[in-house]
Amino acid sequence: MVLLYAYVRFHAMPRPTSPEMPGAIRALHARRQHLLAQLALPSDGLPGSLALSHRRCGSPTCHCHADAHGHPSWTLTFMVAGIKRVVHVPQEDVDAVRRRVEAGNQFKADVAEVLAINAQLMVLERQAHARRGRATPEATR
Repeated sequence: MVLLYAYVRFHAMPRPTSPEMPGAIRALHARRQHLLAQLALPSDGLPGSLALSHRRCGSPTCHCHADAHGHPSWTLTFMVAGIKRVVHVPQEDVDAVRRRVEAGNQFKADVAEVLAINAQLMVLERQAHARRGRATPEATR
């Protein structure tokens, strides 16, 4: 819900078209608009990472005791309320879970890029405003 609000708020902002606006600010505004237009929360996205590990079972006659790698085991690791969770992923679900994790991570990366652009814009716009403020008094002297 908050993301939708932020999207609507940014989407409604007028686009900077002023010729005196520095090119870096225009480029950042354009990149942000492009990202926000594409940004969609994946309904089945997953957080975290998918990892393959190899474990040995408890059976002393199993081949895994002679094998250097043991049995393959896939796990999904993610955080919930600051607590790390690790869940087993069956082999037949690995491809589907991988796609869902990639979608979730791509969404997080896109949101992080939008937030970084907002921070850059804040700094650049303050600098541009300060330059305009300093230029005005000198022009009247």
